[in-house]
Amino acid sequence: MAVNAAAAAELREIDSTQSAPQVRYALLLEWGTRIGLFVLVLSFAAYLSGWLPAHVAPDELPQVWSLPVAQYLNQTGAPVGWDWIARLHQGDMLGLAGIAVLAGCSALALLALVPMYAAASDRPFVVLTVLQILVLVAAASGWVTS
Repeated sequence: MAVNAAAAAELREIDSTQSAPQVRYALLLEWGTRIGLFVLVLSFAAYLSGWLPAHVAPDELPQVWSLPVAQYLNQTGAPVGWDWIARLHQGDMLGLAGIAVLAGCSALALLALVPMYAAASDRPFVVLTVLQILVLVAAASGWVTS
């Protein structure tokens, strides 16, 4: 992908005013977002086109959209928790992978900062960054429920 001269100049200006951890975090967050959106668009197209089989067919959705969650799960047999991972071969479940990428890209970007802070002997930032990652992983895992 070619970058025009104005965009390149803007990037140099941003790089000179931002710290290295900020630039790394932003870059990884940007690419994580791009990948997540690509997976979402691709999975949606595969679902609607029938290229991948669907757990719940698109023509059945209007009948189940308005159901309470318990009835929806009972009627469709939709997976709960992390069980959707075993069904990534289904178009409607593959969309959840895009959502997982979008939700997880901030944790991965934070993880990439730990070595930078450790190399700079910035222990408070190492501790805070690791704690943020642990909170995100705990929330995503389902260990923390209300």
